[in-house]
Amino acid sequence: MRTRFVVRGLVQGVNFRTATVSEATRRRLTGRVRNREDGAVEVVAEGDPAAVEALAQWVRRGPRLAEVSGVERTDLGSASRYRDFTIPDGPIV
Repeated sequence: MRTRFVVRGLVQGVNFRTATVSEATRRRLTGRVRNREDGAVEVVAEGDPAAVEALAQWVRRGPRLAEVSGVERTDLGSASRYRDFTIPDGPIV
């Protein structure tokens, strides 16, 4: 299962990306997390459906300093694209 989350609120500058990598890795998911220029954070996670659902619950809260105001979710299918969970260089435009 591969799913994209766009997380809005106070989610940049609060360790959201690093915490997401930790949470996803702990759940044995692969994918990526990036800041977007609009202030949101985008997460693409793939792996076991139960693990993706657990991460979905986590992104609704985020790390301790985050204030999540909303999460958009798009299921992208089941094809795997990633080998690990990373923070790529550069924001998403």
